[in-house]
Formats: sequence, structure tokens, C-alpha cells
Amino acid sequence: MSFSRIYSAQTHLLKGKIVTVEVDITKKTLHSFTLVGLPDKAVDESKDRMSSALKNSGFESPKNQNQKVVISLSPADLKKEGPYFDLAIALSYLLSAEEIDFDPEGKIFLGELSLNGELRPIKGALPLTEAAKKFGYEEIFLPIENAEEAALVEGIKIYGVNNLKEVIDHICIPKKDKKGNLLEKEKPKLSPFPKTEIIIKEKINGIDFRDIKGQEGAKRGLEIAAAGGHNLAMSGPPGTGKTMLARVFSHILPNLEKEDCLEITGIHSIVGLLEDTIITEAPFRAPHHTASYVSMIGGGANPKPGEVTLAHKGVLFLDEFPEFEKRVLESLRQPLEDNIVSISRARGSAIFPSNFILIAAMNPCPCGNKGNKQKECICKPMDLDRYKRKLSGPIMDRIDIWVTVGNVDYEKLSDETESGEKTITIKERVGKARDIQIKRFKNSSRKISTNSEMNVKDLNIYAPLDETTKKLLNQSAERLQLSARAYHRTIKLARTIADLEGSENITQSHILEALQYRPREN
Repeated sequence: MSFSRIYSAQTHLLKGKIVTVEVDITKKTLHSFTLVGLPDKAVDESKDRMSSALKNSGFESPKNQNQKVVISLSPADLKKEGPYFDLAIALSYLLSAEEIDFDPEGKIFLGELSLNGELRPIKGALPLTEAAKKFGYEEIFLPIENAEEAALVEGIKIYGVNNLKEVIDHICIPKKDKKGNLLEKEKPKLSPFPKTEIIIKEKINGIDFRDIKGQEGAKRGLEIAAAGGHNLAMSGPPGTGKTMLARVFSHILPNLEKEDCLEITGIHSIVGLLEDTIITEAPFRAPHHTASYVSMIGGGANPKPGEVTLAHKGVLFLDEFPEFEKRVLESLRQPLEDNIVSISRARGSAIFPSNFILIAAMNPCPCGNKGNKQKECICKPMDLDRYKRKLSGPIMDRIDIWVTVGNVDYEKLSDETESGEKTITIKERVGKARDIQIKRFKNSSRKISTNSEMNVKDLNIYAPLDETTKKLLNQSAERLQLSARAYHRTIKLARTIADLEGSENITQSHILEALQYRPREN
């Protein structure tokens, strides 16, 4: 046999893509070693890694022989990136050179080879395994470090291996003589990796909501935001606890469903940010205000996800909100409205999920002391106007809750007695409100789970207002000059407040509380 075909895979956007590795060898000719199929530098260098790995695993290096070797990675129009194909290329070469014999059908081979034949871990093991299962493959071989992650997928055998020799010993058909007798001792076989169980763990954090003194208004706003998936902005002088409140906020969010855990794990695995086998907690992303447009939204020649996608099903915390580049802030319009981000480039386009809760923190002015009773604001009117213009109307409209985080009295700060509610108590209320919403939207024609995801048509069905309440809202909207978007978001917010109280109907008190969270000119 001078030709062989083996199957591998690579990540493409947020999914796995099956790649066919073909090797053709022509003997008794000048040495030539060619790799085709739009490989990047990492893929092209696999020729050298594979040659050294074969030599150090007991086989002859392809570079020491007078032969023409052509390696093709298909589909040819897909850019091949990363060291995913090293193992498949090595096995396909050995099969084509007739140094080993095995049936490659139904098998996927993944892994980067070190020079001594050991396998190094790869990114995106979970989505790659999901793709293998989707396309009917029965077995997948990958580095032992990735086996536990891959074993989250049911219905496919996972083999975690340490080196090239282990794979060969497992898959090779033992050589026999003409009478069917074994010519060599049968090699030990690998055992499939056991299924990885998804265990939802409670978050453990040293800071509890009751450890934060005062700020009852902000705590109430955060509870409503968590209950309905609403975006929230906090404004106040430096050092009043805005960052601490934002970090504790993620701990009152409901536990993730198993499907969400797998989706989030896959995203972080592809980017290379996966620290544990599986992510069971809502992500908390806090990029610095110097973050670029691409790092926030995603992109590149071959689109990669950004912070808004890494925060999917979790929290995106933007501290020093107005200090972000204006282009970055304006790019948040689509993900905040549609829960997706669409990236278009010359080489292609991509749509990434970005269903997150935005928590923004900001100072009331450049010096931070506007409205501060303890310190005097030193900002000039020109500075205040420039600072105010950094946030556009469309962005402010997309934030449902605006709260002020003021200074706390020193007596309250020094009080060692515990006050307020525990995080777990607030989380239980949030969970009950979420359960009401899940039940409400169970038969919805659209896949939604929180009040913030409702559209105008949904509001008429799930958040109707009686005439008195509607009249109050209309009068208030006219006085506050609310936009159509802010008008509808007020109803969504009132629906969440009613859910927290266990009220079936939206009352005037719910509308009035929702209205007080709209931004006001100072």
C-alpha cells in the first residue's frame, strides 16, 4: 500500500471540523516531503515533529529515505491551524509505508507529537469529540490530559494515550503466518476512558453579601438583575464597593444547567482558557478598560471569540465603564440587544453566542467626587460634558438598572455585627423567580428563559398591564422622555420585580420601582 487515509479534526469557530489526512508515498525517487491543504506554520512544522517522533519510537524517519511523500489535509479550502494532526499524519504515513496495519474507519486521531513520541494536550477536546460523535465516528484517540474533558460526551469511546507507541500497540493488527499463527506477541490494549460525571458545585467565596456594609439600594438592584437577566450600571465615588458588589453578584446567579456547562466549557476549551475539566459556574469576565475592540467582540483573519462570548451565560464586568474606547462600547450594542455577536471578515463570517449580564461600574465624574459630601469635585464644566458624552444614548438605553453607590458612614463600616441578608438567601429568591420564568416561557415559540429576553410580542402575552397601570407608565414615560426601547425594558424589569414578590400581575408599585432605575440627568 502506498496510499492511506485517516481521520482527524480541528476547531473551526466554536465547533469541531472533521479533517481527512491522506498520505501517498512514491518509492525509489529523489527525496521529497510535501504537505498541502492550506496549512499554517504550526501544521507545516508537523513534518519535522512527526519524523523525529517516529525515529524515537522505533521506526525509520521519513527524511532518511529516497521517496516522495505527499500529505494532503482536506477539505482543501479550510485553513488548517494548530498541531491537531500530528498523530494522524504519523499513523497515516506508517500505514502507507506498510510498517503497520490497522483499520482506520470509524476512528479519529488527535494530538501534538513531541520529538520523543509523547502526546501533548490540545485545545477544544470537547467540541472536537462532539463533532466526531455527530458524524458517526465510534472511537477517538487523544492525549491523556484531554481524555477527561472528551469523556463528557456520551456515545463514543474515548482513549486517552501517553505516546505514539501506545496508539500503535492498541490499533495494530498482529502479524500472522500463512497458517494463521501469530508471528509476534499481541500488544496490550487500552481501556476506554470512563464517562466524566457533571457535578454542579456551589461557589465558595470569602465575601458574602452581608459582609458589604450599607449599599442596600445597590444590593436590591443586583438581586433584580440576577433574577431577570438584566444589565446594571453602578455609579459612585471611588472606594465605595462597586467592584466588590460586582464580584459577589455572580454568586447569586442560579446554578447552570448541564447543557449550559457543556456549551461554556467548549467555548473556553477552544480559546485555551479551560483550567478545570468542566466549568460549572457562571463565567465572570472583567477585561481592563484598555481592552481592544477585537479582544472584546472577537475577530481576526479567522474569527475567534472575544470577551462577550467568553462571558456567555455569565457576567461581563466593565469597571471604569466610560474609560473604555468609544468604539468598544458602541460594539456592545448588538450583543446587548440580540444576545449574539456577528463578525464579518474578508475570509468569512461568524456568529458567536453572547448572552451575558453586563455589570458596569463608573465614577460620577473624572475626579470621582461629584455629589460626594466628603470631598469637593474639582472637575471643570468642560470635563464633565466630555465625560458625560462618552456614553451614548443607545448604550444607556440597553442598561435596565442604574443605581448609585454612595459613601458609607464610618460608624457603619466599623460595626462588626453582621447585617443584611446572606448570599444564599438572596440566591434562593433569585432561583424561585427564575423558576417562575422558566415555567412561563416553557411553551414559547422562541427559546427564552428570562424576562430580559422577551421581545415586544412576548410582552403582550407574558407581561400585560391593566388600564390603570398602563396609564401610569405612559404618563411617566412621557415625563421622563423614555425611548421605545427604554419603555419596553421598563415593563420587563417590572415583570421581574413582580416575579420576585411572587405576584402574577404587574402592579403600579412594580412599574414605579422599575422607573426609578432609569438613568437621570444630574
